[in-house]
Amino acid sequence: MPDEPKTLDPTARPATTTVPAATTAPPGAAFAGDSPATGRARRWTLGLVTIGLVLAALNLRPAITSLGALLEEVSADLHMSGTVAGVLTSVPPLCFAIFGITAPRLARRFGPAAVVCAGMAAILTGLILRPFAGGTVGFLAASALALMGIAVSNVLMPVIVKRYFPDRVGSMTGLYSMALALGTSMAAAATVPMTAALGGDWRIGLGVWAAVAALAVLPWIPLVRDRDRAPQESRATTATEAPAPRVTRSRTAWALGCFFGLQATGAYITMGWMPQIFRDAGVPASTAGVLLAVTMVMGVPLAFVIPRLATRMKTQGPIVVALGLCGLTGYTGLFFAPAAGAWVWAVLLGVSNCAFPLALTMIGMRSRTGAGVVRLSAFAQSVGYLISIPGPLLVGVLYQHSGGWGLPIALMGGLMVPQMIIGTLAGRDRTVEDEC
Repeated sequence: MPDEPKTLDPTARPATTTVPAATTAPPGAAFAGDSPATGRARRWTLGLVTIGLVLAALNLRPAITSLGALLEEVSADLHMSGTVAGVLTSVPPLCFAIFGITAPRLARRFGPAAVVCAGMAAILTGLILRPFAGGTVGFLAASALALMGIAVSNVLMPVIVKRYFPDRVGSMTGLYSMALALGTSMAAAATVPMTAALGGDWRIGLGVWAAVAALAVLPWIPLVRDRDRAPQESRATTATEAPAPRVTRSRTAWALGCFFGLQATGAYITMGWMPQIFRDAGVPASTAGVLLAVTMVMGVPLAFVIPRLATRMKTQGPIVVALGLCGLTGYTGLFFAPAAGAWVWAVLLGVSNCAFPLALTMIGMRSRTGAGVVRLSAFAQSVGYLISIPGPLLVGVLYQHSGGWGLPIALMGGLMVPQMIIGTLAGRDRTVEDEC
């Protein structure tokens, strides 16, 4: 993912500040006053943080995509109706909306590394408890615990990158994004064959991912007390930066929130239901998981290409429309020939789901100040995840009551139209400061 423009970087310092610019510091010595011994310790810390970032990113989606691959077996064993299964697929955005809001406050009190460590521990605990659930309520509670950890960690990953790697934000964000996409696709592709190899019990297939989560906790334990890294930097930035705009008064902010919500709706419907759509069309379970993996892995290369292209354009509407048309074509194919063109539809829906990095890029471009970007990001993501909650649930209800996938797929494709319209409005060349 390309480096953000300096005028929009929340960590950028005005020329009047007396704190040395982070962008001029070499890796491992980004803070003034480091002795040689302290510099060596700093480099060791940065190496540990790098490992922690990669392992954390690998664990931010398997709890979701591994369940999507085995949703039929879980639903049958726990006697879930289509509606209840829809509730289960709506839990991720609900947790992201509720618990993600608490992450900045927790980070200010305990330090971001400590909160990420606790988030990884919550993921581990939820994944351990989930296979032992004897009913739907227990399964939902264990899933919610894991998703709570994902929510706070997801919000704080960019904070960790900016705090420890202020001179390498772009490269570290790219590394983190690749690991996240890899973890997403790996869980989707490997869960079903791994479950079959381990005896066919879905509880073992889901529980295996707790081992990966356990590895992710370890690098963060030594960093729990590393809280005093940049308080002076934050005070300097806060003291010299213009006040943040009241984004609730901006039509662009609301457009961004709705666009974020519509693309998140499509993403979580895809992660939760796409394997089942293919399986009901006659595609083998293992192949359905690989198809979901193909959809998810499309985000690896495009997460670098799309933001770079978006920052070179005054308006991002053409990209929004192109991604929306890919999604519309993919859903049309699922409607008429789900099995015959399964690989094509998986690729097209993977391209469409890359509206997520585009939304993040537009958030950075729609404000002139760092404080504005932070506030706009929090607003757009909170509103967006709230909007996305009913989508997977509604798909489950329609599937149960219509007896097939025709009506749910028509809904998914229909949502592409308002996504293209609202995304085009959000991509206009203006800032929230202009509207506030």
